[in-house]
Order: sequence, then C-alpha cells, then structure tokens
Amino acid sequence: MANTRNIALNVLLKIENEGAYSNIALNNAIKENRLSGVDSSFVSALVYGVLERRITLDYIIRSYSKIPLRKIETKTKNILRLGILQLLFMDKVPDSAAVNESVNLAKKHKLQKSSGFINGILRNITRAEDKYTLPDEKDRARYLSVKYSVPENIVKLWVNSYGENNTEQLLASLNGRAKICCRVNTLRTDADTLIKKLSDEGVVAEKIPFIDNALYLENTGSVERLRAYKSGLFHIQDASSQLCVNFLDAKPRNIMLDVCSAPGGKSFSAAQYMNNRGRIFSCDMFDHKLKLISAGAKRLGITCISTLLRDASTNDTALPVADRILCDVPCSGLGIMSRKPEIRYKDDLISNDLPDLQYRILCASADNLAVGGKLVYSTCTLNPDENNKNTKRFLEEHPDFYGIPLKLPNGITRAFDEEPYEITLMPHTCGTDGFYVSLFGKKASN
Repeated sequence: MANTRNIALNVLLKIENEGAYSNIALNNAIKENRLSGVDSSFVSALVYGVLERRITLDYIIRSYSKIPLRKIETKTKNILRLGILQLLFMDKVPDSAAVNESVNLAKKHKLQKSSGFINGILRNITRAEDKYTLPDEKDRARYLSVKYSVPENIVKLWVNSYGENNTEQLLASLNGRAKICCRVNTLRTDADTLIKKLSDEGVVAEKIPFIDNALYLENTGSVERLRAYKSGLFHIQDASSQLCVNFLDAKPRNIMLDVCSAPGGKSFSAAQYMNNRGRIFSCDMFDHKLKLISAGAKRLGITCISTLLRDASTNDTALPVADRILCDVPCSGLGIMSRKPEIRYKDDLISNDLPDLQYRILCASADNLAVGGKLVYSTCTLNPDENNKNTKRFLEEHPDFYGIPLKLPNGITRAFDEEPYEITLMPHTCGTDGFYVSLFGKKASN
C-alpha cells in the first residue's frame, strides 16, 4: 500500500529545495509509485493544498510554535504544513489520522526529536476552540496575504493596480485547481466528434462558450495516455491562450512569426486557423524546446511550422517580413498561480529587469512586421509594468504602429478600464488564467 503522505512530502521537498515544477514533480511521483486514481487524487490534494495555502499554514505554525519558523528544519516544517492542512482544510480526513500519520512520517524520516514537537502542535490545534485568528483587517495587505496565501507585495501591487474589490475576488479565484482546457485539432476532427471520442475514454468534455473549438476537460487522468491525444486530435491549451491566437486572426497563406514559441501551443492553434497553409516560424533560445515544438506539430499533423533557434530580443535581418507576429514574452507568471501555485513564493517574482527584456523583444519583433500586418503582445501575468505600461511605451515610441480594437466575444469582459486594443483577462471575470493581450497594426511610414 502506497504511503501517500510520504510521497506528498517528498514532492513538496523537491519543489522547495530543488525548484522543481509542481506539475512535473507530482506527475513523476504518481507514475513512479504507480498510484491508483484514489491515491493520486489524495497526493495531489495534499501537494497543491500545501502550495496554495503555505503562507496561511506558516502563519498558523507561528501561532502555536515557540520556535521561530525560520529555525524549523524544512522537512519538519513541511510535515507540519501537511498535518495542519488535513486538520483544518480537509474535512474527510479524521483528526486522529492527521495527527498520527504526521508523527509517523517524522519518525520514518528519523526526526525523533521533531516527532514530539509535531505531535504537540497538532494536538494543541485539535483542542483549540478558535483554531486560528487572521490578522487585523485594518492592515488590509497583511490580512489578505494570510487569508489567501499570496505575498504582501503582490497583494499591494494588485490593490494599487486593479482596486481592492477586484483584488479580493482575484485572490479568492486563485486557490483551487484551474480547469483543464484543450483546443480541438480542426485539421483532423471537429468538436462534437472529439467530445464523443473522449467520452468513450471516460473523459467529460464540454464546449467553452466564448471560443470555437475549445473544450473544458474533466476526469482526464494522464492526458498523454488518451487515444485521442496520441492520435493528435487536440492539444492542451488554456482558453486565454486560445483567445490570444484568435485575436491575432491568422489566415491561410500568411507568414507568421511566433517569437517565443515553446512549448508551441499558440503556433499549433494558429496553424489550424491557417488550415495548415502558409508558413509559421516558431522560435526559441533552446534547442530542446524546439524539439518539443517539432514533436507536437508532428503529432497534430501540422506541416507549416518551421523551428528557429534564436534570441527574440535581438534584431534579425534574416527573418522574413511577416503578416502576423506573436510576442508571447517571458513573464513573471502571476496569472497562472492556480496552475503553478509555487510561483507565488519565488524570491524574484517582481523583477525590474523583466519589463525591459519584454520591451526589447517587442521592439525587435516589430521590425519584421509587414505594413498592414498584425502583432499581438501577450503575457500570462498580472503586472501593469509588464503589460499596459510596455504597450503604451511601444505606441509612444513607434508612430508607424497603432492599436487595433479587440473584438471581445460574449462572456469576456474587462474587469477595469483599459484601452480598446488591450485586455487583462482575469480569472474571476473571464474564467481563464490571468492573461494580458494587446493587438497592433502597422501603417506605411510617411
């Protein structure tokens, strides 16, 4: 029988100590331990539960521990986090199991001294009438930070940028697993046929109402094992990214540049809009990422994609003049916390260097756009320095470019006032990842 709590602990340690990505570390652990559906669901709930609530859990530890949090050894700290998660946030786990299994876990890892410490804290929590009290609401940033487990500097950034009401709704939307979305490969099938094929494999698929050929998926298990996936009938892609490509409006026979393409999902979607006719140059700085793009294109039966190894922040006169350019630039990733909750704990989450890099990529890419062409600048983050401020600066410094008003589908609304050529997609208003898109056109120089 699998020791699910030990597996969850080891995944958390890989993420915290080695910087592993939660989805990759968790999937590897599930495969290596050959976990059943029930066990894999429990391990996933433990891992993502701790990652989504770590600030809250650490606040509770501080409330009960005489030892400062910084002096508690990492393994002991994570066993405590797991135990408190089960006690306070997982109703189906009996208190006795949460306490006893946490103590056993400490002993399994030869933490004899820590086992008593862990036992004492967890038992004190079970006996307390008021398990914990949030910080004073008058200190709004700290209160919201502890309540929703997002660092105070991010809370302050969002309150200043989007207002307190939007921020609290946004914070509430980030805890809980994001929906799995896919794009139907229209080169090989249609949405109704794919829904039937997925149903035959036990997957529940539902059309996303605000974008064609997009589905929500449930009960997928490992997506790669599905016959429909192996047959190239779809690729995984959030609705926000699908909207981004939709705004670009790629047409058959277009020449397109996807300047920061890996892992290739937006290039794949564009190829389908182009009916696999034309040329898409999918670019990245790393050869192993280009191989992923090529493999994905082959699985989907896409032949119009060519990969290029290049640095998108530098001008490249060898590139063709393009009808469509997609600048989906590297970013801080604040919009995908619900998919990668560990992002919120990165030390360099808000970097002063990142907006400048993004701006260089945008400017270098714009040089290759044909007159009358379209360029999309996008990020999967929620930070005006990386989003609105970059695009405003771009238009101010490039008089031959102009903003093209976005045609928003029904169900997609702006959470706050923005220019007609841009939108910040918010999880709580759009049901997508947090994402920013802006659309530009190029006119002839005077």
